Amino acid sequence: MLKQQEDEQVTEQPGSTLARDVALYTLARLGMLAAATALLLVFQVPLLVAVAVAVVLVMPISMLVLGSLRRRVATGMAERAERRRAQRDELRAQLRGERDEDDQ
Repeated sequence: MLKQQEDEQVTEQPGSTLARDVALYTLARLGMLAAATALLLVFQVPLLVAVAVAVVLVMPISMLVLGSLRRRVATGMAERAERRRAQRDELRAQLRGERDEDDQ
């Protein structure tokens, strides 16, 4: 049981990194959207049109500019999904009676 708690503490660290990376990626994309919208507004483009055009422009640009951060987020999400899948499988095995909690 103590080993399981230690493992959970070790696996919690990547989750905090994932949350930070997702927040950074989101803020970076919103910042790029705001900058593109502001640039279009300087050229007297109406607000709704400027936002719509900025959304379309920022999508591919963010893929190029924020590529490494996007890959870190995708990797972190895949790792987290794999951990959750393993935990779910372990729980199902315990519920079926195939494994005891002490066997770990």
